[in-house]
Amino acid sequence: MIQRVLLPAPRRTILKAAAGLAGILATGKAPAFAQAAPKKLIIAHIVPPPESGAIALEWFAKAVTERSKGELEVEFHGGTLMTKEIDILNGVKAGNIFMGTPSGAAATIFPEMGVFLVPYLIQSYDQAYKLMNGTVGDKLDKVFQEKYGVKVCYFFDYGFRHFWNSKRAINEPKDLRGLKIRTQPSKVFTDTVNGLGAVAVPLGWNEVITAAQQGVIDGADLPVVNMVPLKAYEVSKYYSMTGHNYGSTVVAMNLGIFNSLTPAQQKLVLDTGREAQNKVRGITESIDSEKSAKELLEPRGMTINVPAREPFVARAKEKVWPAYQAQYSELWNLITETKV
Repeated sequence: MIQRVLLPAPRRTILKAAAGLAGILATGKAPAFAQAAPKKLIIAHIVPPPESGAIALEWFAKAVTERSKGELEVEFHGGTLMTKEIDILNGVKAGNIFMGTPSGAAATIFPEMGVFLVPYLIQSYDQAYKLMNGTVGDKLDKVFQEKYGVKVCYFFDYGFRHFWNSKRAINEPKDLRGLKIRTQPSKVFTDTVNGLGAVAVPLGWNEVITAAQQGVIDGADLPVVNMVPLKAYEVSKYYSMTGHNYGSTVVAMNLGIFNSLTPAQQKLVLDTGREAQNKVRGITESIDSEKSAKELLEPRGMTINVPAREPFVARAKEKVWPAYQAQYSELWNLITETKV
């Protein structure tokens, strides 16, 4: 039998291999065949920038992609994948997309958030931020994980909502009588509009402009920050700053996909989410004022008025509050006890 003898590699070969390994270690780069492809994460939103939520999500996608140094590739799709809030969140729950927001339809998809939309219950941005970035936000995150299979990336808001319509200025609750006002397809929104004196017409946002053009609705409500991006000024004349709902919402991630990330990647996503939260809050709060509303909307043909809130608050407390105080008793108490 012939035996094969393995001879030691020549010293020059060994030194060359060692030099190559040293180069890899110095640069931190593995050979091309060993490099893992980046993990692709998709974010869907109903509209593109300059809508405030879209601005923050687009920034988030770019920031996470850059900061992950090739590990994560985050793609933002504004108004191109899905145009309905419920479809986006169903996609997140199913794991077809990584992240999305129900936008103004948060209470439709996550009924637990309905309490924050009760008219005039949230009284300031500072109060809302303290709630959502504290114990209340943590409680909701735990519920959403257990009940819906999604994790909260961050909470944000579209500001306080004000009525716009094509008929007349709203100076007191009686001015709402007979007006057909579009609401989100959520009970708390319809209860608010009906309770304050108008006629609620539930519609998804993608139907609103056409409905206003055709006279199906007389108006709706939006925060200042979205009046121009969503072009509501094209179908309305009056903007009455009633501030009746605080527009709390959430950016949610598929829990399974989030758990598949490394601890460092999870931290990156959550830390960057907090930065995105600060960005969108800054945009919203900075222009929620009579001055900004006039600067943005008067040149577009709208009339701005700021009614006294007391009559609206009194009507809300009488017509809307009792049922929701009973339904959300625990959260209700946490909200009312939170002082700033």
